Amino acid sequence: MSKAIDVLLDSGVDLSTLFDQGGLLKELSKRLVEKALSSEMDNHLGYNKYARSNLENARNGLSSKQVITDNGVISVDVPRDRTATFEPVLLPKRTKRIPGLDDKILSLYAKGMSLSDIQIQIQELYGAEVSESLISNITDAVIEDVKIWQNRPLESVYPIVFFDCFVVKVRQDKRIINKAVYVALGIDRSGIKDVLGLWMSKNEGAKFWLGNLTELKNRGMQDMLIACTDNLPGMSQAIAGVYPKTDHQLCIVHAIRNSVQYVSYKHRKALVADLKPIYTAVNEEEAGMALEHFAAKWDKQYPQIAKYWYANWDNIVVFLQYPNAIRKVIYTTNIVESVNSQFRRVTKNKRVFPNDIAVFKTLYLTINYMTRKWKNAVHNWTEAMAHFLIKFENRI
Repeated sequence: MSKAIDVLLDSGVDLSTLFDQGGLLKELSKRLVEKALSSEMDNHLGYNKYARSNLENARNGLSSKQVITDNGVISVDVPRDRTATFEPVLLPKRTKRIPGLDDKILSLYAKGMSLSDIQIQIQELYGAEVSESLISNITDAVIEDVKIWQNRPLESVYPIVFFDCFVVKVRQDKRIINKAVYVALGIDRSGIKDVLGLWMSKNEGAKFWLGNLTELKNRGMQDMLIACTDNLPGMSQAIAGVYPKTDHQLCIVHAIRNSVQYVSYKHRKALVADLKPIYTAVNEEEAGMALEHFAAKWDKQYPQIAKYWYANWDNIVVFLQYPNAIRKVIYTTNIVESVNSQFRRVTKNKRVFPNDIAVFKTLYLTINYMTRKWKNAVHNWTEAMAHFLIKFENRI
């Protein structure tokens, strides 16, 4: 390859036209494809173009074909044979795209671009007109991959699993409705993140979560040490039913947000400051005393706040059993919320999805794009894992 490039550079060719619309790069692509097709025909017939043969089958001229490549649209001369049995591997019959363009389309789709936007982008990039139906067919090809991904085997134990949700607009029964997409994000024993499952529903509750958790168990996840969630309806009952040994930690950040939701702006700063001693306490006893102090000060104006913390106390103080390094990992669902923020950016561009399948296609492609970057363990994982090995020695 390097020798071929040297020959090209020494030939005196005007390289300023390399990337022009009809430039050298496009001509090289055309020559390369045609050379490969000619070699395929030689293999098919059993002799090269200029050799003689007594076989019935032989070359039968050329047919011209417009092909979309990464370098734009090129016109390729495809060899034919008399018996019409030649099936090119590089450019199969009825194929008008060199491999690579489909990946580009899927990448654009994963970033939230609509079919019409992708159509315009391909036109600008390659000077090629691609129909929306073709783009839809290319993206539909991943549906089978989505099904395989949804049912893939999981590891037997995940130290931490986060659950959260976000809302998308979907067209259903000639109406546009809001549907929640629920995400399970696991951290495996190596500290690497992985999206374990996605589910959609208009309603949630213990029955809904019981089904989802049972699905995870049937796929191989026999245990999770800690489940971190917002105060999702029915979640505590479902966890107790499927994973009775699992510690269920409610997100402290969500608890604070819920607490200040109906608080006057002039009181928020002071109220949040008085909540802080609860979730920064050394242990549960100290946290309980801090909550009592908070209730004594604020119950007259905002009685619902302390009531909320008392009602959810057992799931709020789980993280206080752990050293600071682990607390930082589990006391908030920020890890899964950062994933959801990427989902939201993509789904926001779509505005309204035609159906549930379109939602799963988009999210699956987005997950593929995100997980390429998930190579390193989460922060403080070595220290956290050392603690887990002692606390959960018979489970991990």
